[in-house]
Amino acid sequence: MSPTPHTHSSRETPEHDVAAHVAVGSFGSSAVEPASEREQPATEPSGRGASRLLNTTGGRVILGAVVPVVMLAAWYLSTALGVFSPVQLPSPTAVWSAGVELMERGELGPHIGISTQRVLLGFAIGGLVGLAAGSLVGLSRLADALLSPTIGAFRAVPSLAWVPLLILWMKIGEDSKVTLIAIGAFFPVFTTVYLALRHVDKNLIEAARAFGMRGVKLLTAVQLPAVVPSIFSGLRLALAQAWLFLVAAELIASSMGLGFLLTDSQYNGRTDRLILTIILLAVIGKLSDAVLGLVERWAIKRWT
Repeated sequence: MSPTPHTHSSRETPEHDVAAHVAVGSFGSSAVEPASEREQPATEPSGRGASRLLNTTGGRVILGAVVPVVMLAAWYLSTALGVFSPVQLPSPTAVWSAGVELMERGELGPHIGISTQRVLLGFAIGGLVGLAAGSLVGLSRLADALLSPTIGAFRAVPSLAWVPLLILWMKIGEDSKVTLIAIGAFFPVFTTVYLALRHVDKNLIEAARAFGMRGVKLLTAVQLPAVVPSIFSGLRLALAQAWLFLVAAELIASSMGLGFLLTDSQYNGRTDRLILTIILLAVIGKLSDAVLGLVERWAIKRWT
């Protein structure tokens, strides 16, 4: 019997192995790369210093202070050079003197205290009602169909439109002011909670139901913790809205508060006090938001 012809072996030649190895190395980490290329140190990116600054609390505080310092310098220069008259824009020293004068007369502290009390009380009421209503509408298709159109319509009503009605219903007093602030705080919380609950992972809900969770237990143990970041986004928007509604609330025949000080300064031509009030509203609003931000971080670590 004649010998069988020699067939090509399936084992590849050494030359082919080397070629394949080099080809793979061109897409990945090749062993045939020159040693000089492998040993080259990675150059530090040009933005590394800025990134390090952004990743530290002190660095962020420094960067956050840049714009206010620039604005303060521009304000001082514009008044010193006479670009604006003292009536249009008082100097920073004049505004500081107005604040010192109010403190010495014992008026500034009570104005700040009563306004802060109204905002926090209205924010708490509006936030809790918004959380409850948002949970109900977000979890129930029937409640969604019944309530969403009406709530959406009321959300479009300007804050000042509520003032005459609240005076008629609640007379002039703290109740009408706190209620107006609560209305302002309600809508951001309601909207964010409602939308967040509509998009909770259905697999997560089904798994919780498999463990026997239903109703309020399912809401508090699974669904609300799943939307904690969205809840706090709504709360921070609501807190900002509460400070915005404060001025409208203190238009209701108020004799105390930062909103009253703002309008009183306007009527008396005290631009220095007016600007002082605006600065105080900005600073106190930012401080309250920072405190809520700390609570947000704790809640996210606790529930997410």
